[in-house]
Amino acid sequence: MTVGSKEDEATATCFCGAVQLAFLTQGPGLIDTLICNCTDRSKITASMFTSNFTVADTHLKHLRVRDNLKTSRSRTIASGNNMTNYFCSTCGTHYSILRIGTVDDFNLHETKLRTRVEQCTNDRVCWLCGVERVKQDEGSAYT
Repeated sequence: MTVGSKEDEATATCFCGAVQLAFLTQGPGLIDTLICNCTDRSKITASMFTSNFTVADTHLKHLRVRDNLKTSRSRTIASGNNMTNYFCSTCGTHYSILRIGTVDDFNLHETKLRTRVEQCTNDRVCWLCGVERVKQDEGSAYT
């Protein structure tokens, strides 16, 4: 990973601080930022939606305790798809798809990591409104 200036790089840390990742906040390494309403992510996070960002594996750097990152793989109840989840074995913070909430610089949530896509809108609960001024996709925006 080629790291630019500090304004081009950010870190994401789990709840207990054992796992910390670094990634570029722009350029080819940052793939996208999205809200996902899919039933699989609702089950794994116990929430109605997730705020995620995707980074190319080649642009993701493990700063602390890579060995603390564990995996679980299972067929999901909601969709029947196979899903591999990465998580901190100490506190359980998920890293399968990076969560915007784990990013240490909260200002990035409103700037460089602001949501660009809301996907699986057909699974969104009726009492939530769509995210304004972002692309809406009924299914997965990446299939």
